[in-house]
Amino acid sequence: MSQYSENLQEVVDNDTLEDIGNKTHLVVYNDDVNTFDWVIECFIEVLGHSPEQSEQLSLLVHFKGKATVLTGSLEILKPKKDALIDRGLSAVIEEFVN
Repeated sequence: MSQYSENLQEVVDNDTLEDIGNKTHLVVYNDDVNTFDWVIECFIEVLGHSPEQSEQLSLLVHFKGKATVLTGSLEILKPKKDALIDRGLSAVIEEFVN
């Protein structure tokens, strides 16, 4: 195996490990209690999303019943999930397995 092939394999292996580590999703479910404005504000303040992205995600939650609002490690997602729940949103962390 050439040096180039070894370096490429290392990059592929690292990318695969990162992909495996990012199978954890923060999912928000629709409800009949919270307003669009409140959900958008929560997404901006808690998740750091832009107003436009927050609005789009709130529409997905509304029309599809739920939406993944953030993907990352459990350590990053858990405090964000807790903050959304503290604000009255219905949020869970789901791990997706292929």
